[in-house]
Amino acid sequence: MKANYFKLDGAKSKQLELPEQFNEEFRPDLIQKAVLVIQSHKRQPYGAKSDAGQRASALISRRRRKYRGSYGHGISRVPRKILWRRGTQFGWVGAFAPNTVGGRRAHPPKAQKIWDLKMNIKERRKAIRSALAAVANKELVLARGHKFKELPTIVESKIESLSKTKEIENILTKLGLQEELKRISIRKVRAGKGKMRGRKYKIKKGPLFVVSKECPLIKAVQNLQGCDICEVQDLNAELLAPGALPGRLTIFSEGAISRLEKEKLFTINYKAQKEKKK
Repeated sequence: MKANYFKLDGAKSKQLELPEQFNEEFRPDLIQKAVLVIQSHKRQPYGAKSDAGQRASALISRRRRKYRGSYGHGISRVPRKILWRRGTQFGWVGAFAPNTVGGRRAHPPKAQKIWDLKMNIKERRKAIRSALAAVANKELVLARGHKFKELPTIVESKIESLSKTKEIENILTKLGLQEELKRISIRKVRAGKGKMRGRKYKIKKGPLFVVSKECPLIKAVQNLQGCDICEVQDLNAELLAPGALPGRLTIFSEGAISRLEKEKLFTINYKAQKEKKK
């Protein structure tokens, strides 16, 4: 599979052969599984207090001659809380048992529940390779809503030395991504209670930048709304397919592509390569 190679001035100089990782078959089911596993690791455990709804006395005698009993009153035998008393008369309410109004929950969420999902290493790597293949597929990138003239997959390594957000915006404009920049600049106020929970705005996902090493570009891209950046060895299914929808517009630096090929990242031989380095 070949991809367009662009210089920083926006000129397309040639087409480069992509590494073997991009030749993986498209498996949306595996990508979705990998994304859900990543999301499960971020989920915070929650649960009700173990004795919630059971901290009030609701004991009533069922015996015949007990004055504080429900015997002979023609009422069902559910636990009841006493709201008022007049001599031997009592006002009860069944707000204790799960089947009564105001009663506790029968099966509340448990704080000790483990939310973390697991995935096999080979399966996870295959999901990443499949997501990489989707990134180079023009139809899938367009279906995700990204706007571009030509799919800019590889950019020369000089991009990693940029340190200003304005410079990145200028380069994206030269690469024909003006409409994409407009698209990600729009943010909408969320409908519902999420507005009060630290997520007032809905923001569209923009391009993902993949670099070969730690560089000034990492801080500069963080100021672009909707854009993400990561080093090539830190790629995962959620970055390449946010919301488990494959085909994110991804821009690789030339150095990142050469690392993918040289180190055989996310392949079966990846472990062997790591052992050689040691």
